[in-house]
Amino acid sequence: MNKIFNDNWQIKTLGEVCETTSGGTPSRGNKSYYNGTIPWVKSGELNKGIIYDTEEKITEEAIKNSSAKIFPKGTLLIALYGATIGKLAFLGVDAATNQAVCGIYQNENIDSKYIYNFLFHKKQDLVNQGIGGAQPNISQTILKKLEIPLPPLETQQAIVSKIEELFSELDKGIEDLKTAQQQLKTYRQSVLKWAFEGKLTNENVKDGELPKGWEFMKLSNSSTLITKGASPKWQGINYTDDENQVLFVTSENVRENFIDISKPKYLELSFNEKQKRSILQKGDVLINIVGASIGRAAIFNLSVNANINQAVSVVRLNENINNKYLSFFLNSNKAFSYYNLNKVDVARANLSLADIGNIEFGLPSLEEQVQIVQEIESRLSIADKMEESIAHSLLQAESLRQSILKKVFSGELV
Repeated sequence: MNKIFNDNWQIKTLGEVCETTSGGTPSRGNKSYYNGTIPWVKSGELNKGIIYDTEEKITEEAIKNSSAKIFPKGTLLIALYGATIGKLAFLGVDAATNQAVCGIYQNENIDSKYIYNFLFHKKQDLVNQGIGGAQPNISQTILKKLEIPLPPLETQQAIVSKIEELFSELDKGIEDLKTAQQQLKTYRQSVLKWAFEGKLTNENVKDGELPKGWEFMKLSNSSTLITKGASPKWQGINYTDDENQVLFVTSENVRENFIDISKPKYLELSFNEKQKRSILQKGDVLINIVGASIGRAAIFNLSVNANINQAVSVVRLNENINNKYLSFFLNSNKAFSYYNLNKVDVARANLSLADIGNIEFGLPSLEEQVQIVQEIESRLSIADKMEESIAHSLLQAESLRQSILKKVFSGELV
């Protein structure tokens, strides 16, 4: 194919202008193949950048007895299938790859960085052409048939230079946005720290001291119930699609200050008959007590039949405790310091119900708790809006990256 494109540009297929081939995996049955010095790249190691080292290294014998081959330094690599499909990297050293990686050899008539940027631009189109469901893949045939607008080498180099200049500015903007995101996280925790030190509602509070009228309170002395749920499997209870039966709340659903039931699970009503103590009531505070999400807490505010599993603790508070006040405290850094100090790491990290009961926090009057909650919500609402704006800007930045590439490869920028 040889179409004329923008005067001295041509449109050719990648296969016409580049030599490509994939790698291979030496037999795992022969352990000696993996005791060598030749870097061996797997698709999971590809990302934007340059590869200088690899997790595994193979031997010359492995190269001779498999379809693996050594690609020279400077070869452009692209992942052909799986979760990493379309990922790109350059080799910073001579190296072999597995069969999930295609090597695009350097060519004196083509700037490899130009090819890199074009493939990055076309990544989604390539992914969309991926064959297969569980393991989508780009074949070399698809790659070789990919049409690429090709200006003279000097113009390619000018284009690469322009892309790098524009992307450098864009990356700096993205870095600033991510810094702002991190600062907002710090601000959120600062708000909670000030709140539970009494500094949002009292002037001249000294560090380490409670304001006048406050007292330290343990959760066990502030609640009428602290318990956890159970596994339906242990009880011989089945799941159901009937939303009129029991909503089953697990640690997945308990997020930071909200319950996420976007993917609800339901159990037969008999679960509540066997697990009466952990039937939820509107206003209960839930805390995750097992696994990576330990300490995440939220208020259950639904008027439905619901119960919990063994990874979630329910706390039903006395009348003199505001549940929002407690939920905000349980999601604060001070509370997480307590969780980290007391959790037991066996197969999975966990907190006991005794640990939950021993959680201690500063407690003002109910009226002041309400006032503190209002202060927290007001300040965090502003942070939420800022975070939403930053997230939108980050999406726009990625769209701008593709917009730049679209203009570049249509000949508009150079």
